Amino acid sequence: MKEVLQKVASFIKEHFHAQKVILFGSYASGNPTEDSDIDLFVIMNTTMRFPKQAAAIRIEIDKHFAITKPMDIIVRTPEFVNNRYKEGDFYIKDILEKGMEL
Repeated sequence: MKEVLQKVASFIKEHFHAQKVILFGSYASGNPTEDSDIDLFVIMNTTMRFPKQAAAIRIEIDKHFAITKPMDIIVRTPEFVNNRYKEGDFYIKDILEKGMEL
């Protein structure tokens, strides 16, 4: 699965000009179960609303990759991430510190 996710991350970086793609959650911590979903945190500049940009990325992933596991994609801008990290946002800190950059 990690090899496929690496290819997905490269695809996102190339086609959407993402700065970083971070795997987080159970796949990043190495303990996924059969019911685990794939959690990706994408840091990129975008003028689209975050959920709409995430949906656009997911549509393109579905066109190019045969991933059968549910996938959650969260998109945030570098400025948003930096500001929230500095403010001590636990969720952002957890992703950045415990996630696996692909």
